[in-house]
Amino acid sequence: MYISITGLKTLNFLSEVKFWWYAIPSFRAAQKANGNIFCETKIVENYKHTLTAWKSKNDMLEYIHNSVHAKAMINFRTIATGSTFGFESEKIPSWDEAINLWKKNYKEY
Repeated sequence: MYISITGLKTLNFLSEVKFWWYAIPSFRAAQKANGNIFCETKIVENYKHTLTAWKSKNDMLEYIHNSVHAKAMINFRTIATGSTFGFESEKIPSWDEAINLWKKNYKEY
């Protein structure tokens, strides 16, 4: 299974509005996407995080390139800073584990 942990911090008030404009449909699409096993969000230290689990990395890539998520990615630099960390795993990490892994592997875009 492929795990993806994302953490984004919006740039300002207008970018916050834009973030939610894209985030809500993207999250709903992820929940319904082929191969999605788990999908949750959480705000930690002003970062908006997603934790998703996919049957395969290919399922995750198909979602990010062929959905409303692709539109959000095009506008990313005008919305937020942050990073995504993904890896293969036998289990879905707890939120504490996920946040620690994300922080350890953080590379700002």
